[in-house]
Amino acid sequence: MRTEVFTLKNKQGAEVQITNYGARVISIRVPDREGSLGDVVLGFDSLANYQDPNPYFGGIVGRYANRIAKGKFSLEGVTYQLATNDRDNHLHGGKKGFDNVVWTAVPRGTTQLELTCESPDGEEGYPGTLLTTATYTLTDDNGLEIELRATTDKPTVVNLANHSYFNLTGDGTKSILDHELQINADRFTPTDAQSIPTGELASVIGTPFDFRTSTLIGSRIAEKDQQLIYGFGYDHNWVLNQKNPGELFLAATIVDPGSGRQLEIITTEPGLQFYSGNLLDGTVTGKGGIRYNQYAGMCLETQHFPDSPNQPSFPSTELTPGQEHYHRVIYRFSVTKL
Repeated sequence: MRTEVFTLKNKQGAEVQITNYGARVISIRVPDREGSLGDVVLGFDSLANYQDPNPYFGGIVGRYANRIAKGKFSLEGVTYQLATNDRDNHLHGGKKGFDNVVWTAVPRGTTQLELTCESPDGEEGYPGTLLTTATYTLTDDNGLEIELRATTDKPTVVNLANHSYFNLTGDGTKSILDHELQINADRFTPTDAQSIPTGELASVIGTPFDFRTSTLIGSRIAEKDQQLIYGFGYDHNWVLNQKNPGELFLAATIVDPGSGRQLEIITTEPGLQFYSGNLLDGTVTGKGGIRYNQYAGMCLETQHFPDSPNQPSFPSTELTPGQEHYHRVIYRFSVTKL
């Protein structure tokens, strides 16, 4: 199947480019407060670069976004062993996740793209044949809406997420530490030294994880907090303050004071993984020949919690025949005034 690039445009002049290789978002061009368009996601100029090892730029990650401890879980009395591609653990679907397959793409006019892929029973160790659909829609209020659906013919686990790296300055040489972030969450899931949740739902109060009010990302990232030492920054799941699970909820708001660009993240999912680009180290050369250094971009992945198949107290990620996994997220862009 041929790898292609598809462009979505709205009446405001915003533009999003998506490739069917990994259902990846490869650019999002939205205006700053002066009306100048800028590309606010990290990535590459060439499609070929996405096929080389890279930190999941823009992709749909699955079957299970985030980590599963030891790559192992049990379901209906059967234990399944998955690939271990992140130290001793399973990460983002394994050695060949959904970000590294060619999806079937069907454009729906100039503002929508539907992509599908089928994962056979046993792929990467997962049970069941999984049929997944990702629908991208660019709305006229500069929202990029992503709807993720999946069905299975055998009981399995599913956790899909988009893995775009945002930098609202539109300049990959600049850091996201000067962005202001608010997360509508009173709790987060602490992790062990391998980024696996301990099972605790801990309060953010009095910790560097308190983003209940808009806070400069870099203001506490260097604090001597055990969790930050483990991750060299933020790479954690926040427990969103949803009142009605499955309904759209404003999870987070990010502002770049310099450009005025603002991003609101609205989702049906119970969790938000905030990753501050800790492991970007200048070895990846991205758009325009820019070397992406630490904190050049941040991921804000709406999702279920990491390691949920092994954590009975977490919201379930099990999917059975006849059910549909459904995940909706809206990345809505606007500008703030001086």
